[in-house]
Amino acid sequence: MNYYQTSIKKLNSLRKQDDYLILSIESSCDETAVAITRGRTVLVDVIESQIDIHKKYGGVVPEIASRNHSIKIDSALTKALKSANLKLSDISVIAATCGPGLLGALLVGLCHAKALAYALKLPFVGINHIKGHIAANYIANPSLQPPFLCLLVSGGHTEILKVTSFSDIICLGATRDDAAGEAFDKVARLLNLSYPGGPAIEKLASSYDNKSPIYMLPHPFKNEKHLDFSFSGIKTAVFNLLTIAKNRGETVNYSSLANSFENTICEILTKNAIAASQLTGIKKIALAGGVCANSKLRLYMSKSCINSNIELFLPPKSLCTDNASMIGVAAFEEIKSGTKPSDLELDADPSLEI
Repeated sequence: MNYYQTSIKKLNSLRKQDDYLILSIESSCDETAVAITRGRTVLVDVIESQIDIHKKYGGVVPEIASRNHSIKIDSALTKALKSANLKLSDISVIAATCGPGLLGALLVGLCHAKALAYALKLPFVGINHIKGHIAANYIANPSLQPPFLCLLVSGGHTEILKVTSFSDIICLGATRDDAAGEAFDKVARLLNLSYPGGPAIEKLASSYDNKSPIYMLPHPFKNEKHLDFSFSGIKTAVFNLLTIAKNRGETVNYSSLANSFENTICEILTKNAIAASQLTGIKKIALAGGVCANSKLRLYMSKSCINSNIELFLPPKSLCTDNASMIGVAAFEEIKSGTKPSDLELDADPSLEI
């Protein structure tokens, strides 16, 4: 019996269990993360962040990210096992993100995971990073069950997903240009703020005094009946506003502009999420992705869901950003849904879709 046949047999024996351990690796962008999970429970999640490294460049540099993953991944694995007081022989399944993300960064974690799986003769499961973000809600809310809607908002993705089951996820609306997280980063640079842009703009916006005039920014697709997003025009509006003010010798209140920008993004995201609930009749919405750590977005969604009699699921902010525990829980859900182990020839896919 070859490795793959053995993996199928082992995975089949685990499908109806929830007490086995999954070791998962996440390296899709600038976080080197290793976690050990049991079912929807996280035993340990180690995250080696590269934010300070990339700050000087104003964003993630792919080659630097992949090199730092190579440097950190062994120590992150060792730290995870030590923190959980476990050995590799205690693990039953190896999982890793296979896409979407930065190609070089993905390959570091994916190859490491496949090598571990082969050496330990354990099943390997490649995980879609987007499904990982959805699964973060299962960690915070173990009782959550489909069907529900997921508002996924991260640096690279802005989508409204209909989750009928973990193997049946449909995109109802997505951004046609920049993701919301990209817009935050680009506007942060225009305002001379540091990377990452989301937290920097949130901090600046919080200093708005409610007395200075607000800036009116465009809402795309007014009166159009679909659930797609567009954030490029809002970013361009901020650029044009700053350029015109500079040419006229006028002063721009940066805290007011940051507040107006943040409000506009939150209003658009909330409006479409509520519209998706009304369209589908599904009265459960979960948030996912790094931008969903934004306090104002969580407030907008909370108020709107209460007014619309919708149940809202908010993962803690620590589970909104990239982590390996969400990949481990996603692997658990995939196994329960009947997925086969991934072939060791599985390659990284930077553009992998749901």
